[in-house]
Amino acid sequence: MLRLPVPAPRARQIVLTTAERRRLKQLAYSHTAPYQRGIRVRIVLDAAHGYSNAHIARRTGVSVDTVRLWRGRYADEGMAGLADRRRSGRPPTFTPLQVAEIKALACQLPAETGVPLSRWSCPDLATETVSRGIAPAISASNVRRILAADALKPWQYQSWVFVRDPHFATKATSVLDLYARIWNGVPLGDDEYVISSDERTSIQARCRCHPTLAPRAARMMRVNHEYKRGGALAYLAAYDGHRAHVFGHCSAKTGIVPFMTLVEQVMTQEPYASAKRVFWVVDNGSSHRGKAAADRLTKRFPNAVMVHTPVHASWLNQVEIFFSIVQRKVVSPNDFTSLDQVENRLIAFERRCNATAWPFRWKFTPADLEDLMARIERHEQKESNLQQHDDCDHQPAVLDPAA
Repeated sequence: MLRLPVPAPRARQIVLTTAERRRLKQLAYSHTAPYQRGIRVRIVLDAAHGYSNAHIARRTGVSVDTVRLWRGRYADEGMAGLADRRRSGRPPTFTPLQVAEIKALACQLPAETGVPLSRWSCPDLATETVSRGIAPAISASNVRRILAADALKPWQYQSWVFVRDPHFATKATSVLDLYARIWNGVPLGDDEYVISSDERTSIQARCRCHPTLAPRAARMMRVNHEYKRGGALAYLAAYDGHRAHVFGHCSAKTGIVPFMTLVEQVMTQEPYASAKRVFWVVDNGSSHRGKAAADRLTKRFPNAVMVHTPVHASWLNQVEIFFSIVQRKVVSPNDFTSLDQVENRLIAFERRCNATAWPFRWKFTPADLEDLMARIERHEQKESNLQQHDDCDHQPAVLDPAA
């Protein structure tokens, strides 16, 4: 019987348009494309140059069968052929009910479930899942993957506070209008000024047990961890937001007397001494709280008007931005030999700011305040609905006597 030789299969011919070649080259040299996709693209580009499958296999470091596979898929399907086929994948280890129970457990506070923890971690959730019989065994990494599907992170927390001031919107609007140089709907004149004032308490003098080392090449500044306490002081500051000018002084403690000393320091200088009105924006600290503080200020300086920010809204006071700069640039890392050094550094920085600073670009407007109040109202309504739902769930069943 005569046996004829079996012809070797011929490689599929690849012909690329200019646009296709440009797209494939972009993928081949991309730093973000998956590695396997890059190999497949290079196979196609080499095939379009007329290289044999064996030559392409040597160039790309894969087998001839792999080259034949992706060369043929591109010839039949184009770019879509370079994607992986859909696979059934490994069957899920945990049932939908188990997944739901694990997520429900993560959405409860540990204390409510009798576990002496403040918040869950993945290992703790895995242990609790097994102890409750939800699953016979589960690892912390599996718990993390289950929670990641709904972006649940019970090990994180964020603090928040309810708006307790019934006149929050009115007070906040007044402060924001002052920053825009408006009072009661009327623009301020050239002889009217706005001062933001507050105090930074408990600035400590920490004398390090070993000298601080200056930064060097490939080494950051090094500050010794051990220190001796040299006492603490308070820094009171008044900031003219439109003139970018700071007035400040240090005191052993806060109170009415140190605050009025700061007021005296500002109001006895020009242009504030002869100004028509000087608005003092303050928070609700004990040294300048309520109507008594406003009356005390006006009695001492008739052209001074005290304007309070809402309760729990010190972020509306521009001087807090200045205090954050002081904390980052002057106080940290805390390495002072005495309180006198702290005071001298603060006053020197104050002079530096007055010589070089410019007004803050305040971006929070009354329109932003309206959006904030709307979000707070929606949040409070949602919390109220959830509370009512929880109360209904915990109410005992009442039997109908007529039943």
